[in-house]
Amino acid sequence: MATFARMDESTREQWMVIAEETVANQPRVAEQILSMLRSLATITDGFAVDQLAHALQTATLAEDAGMDEQVIVASLCHDIGKLISVPNHPGIAAEILRPYVRDDVYWMIRAHQDFQGKHYYEHLGMDPDLRRNHVDQPWFDLARQFADDWDQTSFDPSVTPRPLEHFEPLVRSVFSKPHSI
Repeated sequence: MATFARMDESTREQWMVIAEETVANQPRVAEQILSMLRSLATITDGFAVDQLAHALQTATLAEDAGMDEQVIVASLCHDIGKLISVPNHPGIAAEILRPYVRDDVYWMIRAHQDFQGKHYYEHLGMDPDLRRNHVDQPWFDLARQFADDWDQTSFDPSVTPRPLEHFEPLVRSVFSKPHSI
């Protein structure tokens, strides 16, 4: 147990204990993510389905498209930031995912609002073609597929997606160890 009250009074030995404890407690990250996902069931904001149902539909479509576990988990978590703030939810979700997914998956989530705006921004008097700002990016096609094929089509109350329990092993796998910091 560290005994310092200030980081500038800490020792290498104390930091080795902290690092060891942090690694040992890494499974709590996935459990917190799963708890946050469950909380999305309380948010509807006028949509035909709650945000958990939307997330599950989106992840189910990504899985059905044969995507890898990082894309599927990111699809599941893409709106998790709405628990904190709707206007900047893509940035919140992307930063949560960032240490655990590769760059193209991070940017797929980070920019998803710009891509999804194609389908409704005109109704709000906004520019529906913000995706053009990303056209030269190597992740453009993945973000387009995410927004057009899975995300914007996942508000159907008649669709029964795979349950969260189905995705729990993938969430635990992706959040088991950061691959970057």
